[in-house]
Parts: sequence; structure tokens; C-alpha cells
Amino acid sequence: MPSPFPGMDPYLEHPGRWPDVHHRLISIASDLLTDQLRPRYFVRVEERVYLSDQQDPGRAVIIPDMRVVASSEEQRHAAGPAAASAVATIEPVIATTLFDEEIHEARLEVIDRELRSVVTVIEFLSPTNKYPGSRGERSYQEKRLEVMRSPSHLVEIDLLRAGKAIEVQQALPAYDYLVHVSRFEDRHKGMLWPIPLQGPLPQIEIPLRSGDAPATLNLQDVLATAYDRAAYDLDIDYRADPVPPLPPVHADWADRLLKDKRIR
Repeated sequence: MPSPFPGMDPYLEHPGRWPDVHHRLISIASDLLTDQLRPRYFVRVEERVYLSDQQDPGRAVIIPDMRVVASSEEQRHAAGPAAASAVATIEPVIATTLFDEEIHEARLEVIDRELRSVVTVIEFLSPTNKYPGSRGERSYQEKRLEVMRSPSHLVEIDLLRAGKAIEVQQALPAYDYLVHVSRFEDRHKGMLWPIPLQGPLPQIEIPLRSGDAPATLNLQDVLATAYDRAAYDLDIDYRADPVPPLPPVHADWADRLLKDKRIR
């Protein structure tokens, strides 16, 4: 069963579901591009690695189910004197143990087969990349700057409404998602695709070596294939509101859409 939405499905943006969605988008985009680019180029999945600790503000989206547990003193006062005296009946409590965690975030690299050099870096942004002040944002921005100073093209695909948006200097039409393509030979004139929730995802250009026509990546096909292969229709409860929530005007539109399709 396909997604009920004509473009990006906002229910896929849930922080607990996004790691799986991200993995599938990366894998499917890699396969589709490889079919076009061989034998001149090949595509590889590479990882950016960083450490998230207890001071990382982005932990809220890395471990979305984490709960804060009251201290022993707070629990004693909350339980009252009767419970405090019943030592023989105390049972252990299951709580999340906080620890430093090594985070791996995947991206795609288009590689020139003969020169063995990275021609294009393709990023599908994750919630941690957009969380202000987080280790994930810092790691992403460091890698982004490294690519922008290199002879490689950069493609950024942001299919997440929450968090800090890709910064652009000029005014754009209203959008919910954004694709940015920065070509090495023209860094200051990036190509942008502003994408509204109500419309389909676009087909974008993936720049290659000078003299080679760009590859194309149909993001709607990538998303539809990921949705189908993962059977997200069996997992998502469309009767509930998506996380993060939609603004009122979009929420009303989504409600009508889901009711028309008899999903809500």
C-alpha cells in the first residue's frame, strides 16, 4: 500500500522512525544512481561519526524514548512514610542508563572510477543535524564546510520540518522541505527546490564532472520505494497526529486527505 500523501509523508519524520527511513532513502538512492552512472562513476555509502554524551542537547532526538527518573530522595517523599518503611517489598525500577554514545550518520559519495576521487557528496539530513547547539549539528556543519571548500559538489536533501533550516540569503516561496545543490564551480549560486507538503517531491539534478551531463534523482520514486519496502503502512497509525505536529492549516488539509482515503 502506498503512502496516502502525494509527496513527503509527515508521519515518517517521527524521531523514532527516522533512522530506519534515513537508512532506506540512502540505500535506494544509491541503487538508482548506480544504475545511471556506471561505469564512469560508482556510489558508496560513507559515515560521519561523532560522540554524543549527557551534555549533548541533541540527545532528545537521538533517544526519543528517554525518561527522567526522580532521585531516591524525591521518590521517598513522593511515596510517603508508609512506603518508605516497607523495605521488604521494594522492587527494582527499570530506568534508562545514560552513557556516551558513538553516533554514525550515513551519506552518499559519487566517486570517479578512474581518478578515485569524490565528485559529489549527497546528504539526507537527520534531526540531530538540525538541532541547534547539538553535537550532531556541529559534526554536520564541520563536514559541510569541508565539502564546500573542496572540489566536490554538495547535495543537501532536507525532508524534515523540525529544526534549523538550510540557510539561504534570498526569499523563497513558502515551503516545508528543501533541496540544495551546490556546484563546485559556482558555489555562490546554489540551486534550490522549495517543496510544499501538499505537492510531490521533485526530480533533482546530481552534478558530476565538468563535461558530463548531471544524473537525475527522482525523490518521489525514492520515497515511494522506501515506503513500500518497509511496509510503513502496517506500522503508522494515521488516526493519531504526526510527530512533529503539523501547523493548523496543514493539519486540516491532512485530516481531510486521510478521511477521504478512509484511513482516519
